[in-house]
Amino acid sequence: MPKLVLVRHGQSEWNLQNRFTGWVDVNLTEEGVAQAQKSGDLLKAAGFEPDLAFTSVLKRAIKTLNFALDGLDRLWVPVEKSWRLNERHYGGLAGLNKDETRDKHGEEQVHIWRRSFDTPPPPLPENHELHPLNDTRYADVDPDLLPATESLKTTLERVEPYWNEAILPALTSGKDVIVAAHGNSLRALVKLLFTVSDDDIMGVEIPTGNPLLIDLDEGGTKPVSAAYLDQDRAQSLPALPA
Repeated sequence: MPKLVLVRHGQSEWNLQNRFTGWVDVNLTEEGVAQAQKSGDLLKAAGFEPDLAFTSVLKRAIKTLNFALDGLDRLWVPVEKSWRLNERHYGGLAGLNKDETRDKHGEEQVHIWRRSFDTPPPPLPENHELHPLNDTRYADVDPDLLPATESLKTTLERVEPYWNEAILPALTSGKDVIVAAHGNSLRALVKLLFTVSDDDIMGVEIPTGNPLLIDLDEGGTKPVSAAYLDQDRAQSLPALPA
């Protein structure tokens, strides 16, 4: 049976500063590096040997993946990077302190932006320095696909094609796969894998630097077991599909 590991990047500098990050390319903290290194140790202890790896184009995820693969002595496995695995784009909230944003816009409004399935924050103007149109790493992406803001719904809409076209075929061919990405792009994958409802997915939390090891059925499409490897930092998981 193929195995799939989902791991959110270790703590980032803006996680520590309680700031909305999204597509801003911030680095790992020392704690984030330690979490990423521990994820490799946990995966090694679990006997996981990935054949293929996927990550976003943001360095906090890329570095987390590299630390994990180094711990597994498998830095040689093929790695595919895609913007479709990036974090949700927080639009005009990017860079803002979350507490200060609540003080300015109110607890209820910020809760809607953060926790509703389909209500995005205010968009960035196209000439803003943080708009992906102004980042050379997206120069080869169709400009019409680059978001100025996203909800979890629109994040799912750009993650799902990549899941279907790249990650799922690797699993159905029998390969063991690791995906290092972000809270909301991984939440999108969990929604797809566990068939979680639009309402319930907003209650799913993905801890930083804690590998989620999923055993799939022989076809590589349906989870038959799932567990976080660091039980001290585990979050609750959706029920396995019937």
